[in-house]
Amino acid sequence: MADKKKTKPVTEVARPAPLKNKEYEKELRHLHEELVKLQQWVVSKGLKVCIVFEGRDGAGKGGAIKAITERVSPRVFRVVALPAPTEKEKSQLYFQRYVPHLPSAGEIVIFDRSWYNRAGVERVMGFCTPEQVEKFLDGAPIIEKAMVDSGIILLKYWLEVSPKEQERRLRDRINDGRKTWKLSPMDIKSFNRWDHYTEARDAMFAATDTAWAPWFVARSEDKKRVRLNIISHLLSQIHYEELPAEAADLPKRKIKKRKPTAYPFRYIAEKY
Repeated sequence: MADKKKTKPVTEVARPAPLKNKEYEKELRHLHEELVKLQQWVVSKGLKVCIVFEGRDGAGKGGAIKAITERVSPRVFRVVALPAPTEKEKSQLYFQRYVPHLPSAGEIVIFDRSWYNRAGVERVMGFCTPEQVEKFLDGAPIIEKAMVDSGIILLKYWLEVSPKEQERRLRDRINDGRKTWKLSPMDIKSFNRWDHYTEARDAMFAATDTAWAPWFVARSEDKKRVRLNIISHLLSQIHYEELPAEAADLPKRKIKKRKPTAYPFRYIAEKY
């Protein structure tokens, strides 16, 4: 069981200028190439990797996960984003609904929110009792120790965003038609509970920041920088090597001349 300890406040620091798109794309391309090498290594060695992303609404979890997964195989990098529990799941052991989604050999599973819902949104929004929260905080380190002892590489990331930047992002979800789907009724209800979420975060860190499953905090004021920083850190936490690959080349292809097909294809309108 983790020792109860005080956590240091997440302090504000001076931030560098935003990355230009060209610089960001260059760095991201390099990191994507390394993620492909990691993917091949994980499959080859049968590694089991579990990555947890937590943070307040609008902290950038989804964007970070997308940056990690957009150039790798979804059969290896599997994203898990569970909906609200059903009545049956509510009656189960709390961790039970998460266990089937843990990685098997050759898999990297990314949880877009995880069992830590109980320590965060469920606690703040009153979806569970204080006793249930306390039992969770006592039990999570034990469960995670069992995961690590079974061979799972467990990485836990907390994305930290300021109140000002969070509000800007949430308002953007209201005003940008491409992002309205990201704004849920729960986001609105949670908006005025910043201090409650801070208290919940601190209690969670104090109870579950362990030697075998520590929390890594990523400052997410700048979306581009936090994505690069998280991927770079992720790569540094898992030993991998570039596997030798046979040189590939396309053979010459011969296509016979033939008459145009008479089939009436239904081509879509070319509006652009």
